[in-house]
Amino acid sequence: MSQTCAHQLLRLLEAYGVDTAFGIPGVHTIELYRELSESRLRHMTPRHEQGAGFMADGYARASGRPAACFIISGPGMTNIATAMGQALADSVPMLVISSVNRRPTLGRGQGRLHELPSQQQTLAGVSVFSHTLHDPEALPEFLARAFAIFRGARPGPVHLEIPIDLFDAEIPALAPRPIEVFPPAPAPAATARAAEWLAGAERPLLLLGGGCASAPEAARALAERLDAPTLTTINAKGVLGLDHPLDLGATASLPGARRLAAEADVVLAIGTELGETDYDLVFDEGFRLDGRLIRVDIDPQQLGRNQATDLALVADAGETLEALSARLPEPGEHDGQARTAAVRRELALAEDPELAPYVPLFATLREALPDAVVVGDSTGPVYAGNFLAAMPAPRRWFNAATGYGTLGYGLPAALGAALAQPELPVVALVGDGGLQFVLGELGTARDLGRPLAIVVWNNDGYDEIRRYMSASDVQHVGVDLAAPSFRDLASAYACRYARVGDPAGLHEALGRLGGADSPLIIEVEAAAWAASV
Repeated sequence: MSQTCAHQLLRLLEAYGVDTAFGIPGVHTIELYRELSESRLRHMTPRHEQGAGFMADGYARASGRPAACFIISGPGMTNIATAMGQALADSVPMLVISSVNRRPTLGRGQGRLHELPSQQQTLAGVSVFSHTLHDPEALPEFLARAFAIFRGARPGPVHLEIPIDLFDAEIPALAPRPIEVFPPAPAPAATARAAEWLAGAERPLLLLGGGCASAPEAARALAERLDAPTLTTINAKGVLGLDHPLDLGATASLPGARRLAAEADVVLAIGTELGETDYDLVFDEGFRLDGRLIRVDIDPQQLGRNQATDLALVADAGETLEALSARLPEPGEHDGQARTAAVRRELALAEDPELAPYVPLFATLREALPDAVVVGDSTGPVYAGNFLAAMPAPRRWFNAATGYGTLGYGLPAALGAALAQPELPVVALVGDGGLQFVLGELGTARDLGRPLAIVVWNNDGYDEIRRYMSASDVQHVGVDLAAPSFRDLASAYACRYARVGDPAGLHEALGRLGGADSPLIIEVEAAAWAASV
């Protein structure tokens, strides 16, 4: 018996647990879509391939599971490259399956439809690996490599391109045999030494990154056993739970937290790259660790970057958290809660003039939608929320203000999150400028048929850049943009609409979110909000 390559691809994806694909059909993927009609995969059609990538990103961050993207050759792949760059920067799993021209024509520069000199090389820079399938019978091998990366290494986008003459190629019909991958466990000798250093510490500090998002119970148990103040990255927000007395959140760029870090005699950093967009948001290279540094990362290369390390463990974050808790003989007493409370008082985030206008925003979101997944774009409220927002669990707060820092991420990533977590309310927190990158995805939001909240912070342009220009004594050029009528856009895309200018109005609008299976666009007039608070 035989089957087509496209048929085997879909059966393999199902066997690996992929249940959702994002893509826009094209002439080069017709044979894939012929088979898709018989598949169990759920398919969503974005309005742009960049949106497909952001939706897959949001799906993976909200669920911890990869989705697939089905993308046409040429412009489809250059369109999705930005989303792949964002996912690569934040270690988000994403499987991108694309078409490419027929095998006999590759690299010949004949001006074929959608032809690039080398599509594979073009996308290799935003992929963990990128491969051209020349032999359809090798398809199981390369999907096995992709899922080994997703489950046993530092994840990111994997790109597999299939020449259009292979989608309908007949190959032997074989039952899918997905491999089961276990991530690396910490070496016992290294765990023993790390536990010894931590047990003997006087001022321990815990740094938790996005690698800990899948092990919140183990992270909380270790923090409490160490009695150590804990700084989280933005992608680890909520990993200790809501309002935990040891949690300092993503405040590592602020003076009080930096002083705590510099004074720590033993620092344990797990699943974090210790990069600029989490620890140096003021861009002055001022985050310093003077004590012994123990680092745990699934990527050995990362252990040599950004900070000098004394002990490095190549291991899964969750496995290491549990192993260290088991090796620590008894709970420590390091005044962790008192030290954390002292730093919180010093930070006084709610009184910071840059953050204070947004405090009522996050208080309102928390009161109205306490269990929501909040997905942000690069916009003022999101930058503030990285400091202010408190989440009851991980995977409830993520945005494009970290790592790659693209605009246009928030709405499509929120759509992916809504598909991944249908039982939770989802809020897209976006600016008027960033939303205009992806207005077409309002159509996808309508197609979704779920009560997604799209909170648009309207300050008539690119206000963050406007403020940077003012601070640098640069004349405002290209930043004062008139926003469209969001009321009319809501009507055109069959979305509900509300316009608010204060916390009470926002609370009332959010209370209507579940009233219908359609998106709710809430336009927040930034100037009116500032005057009201």
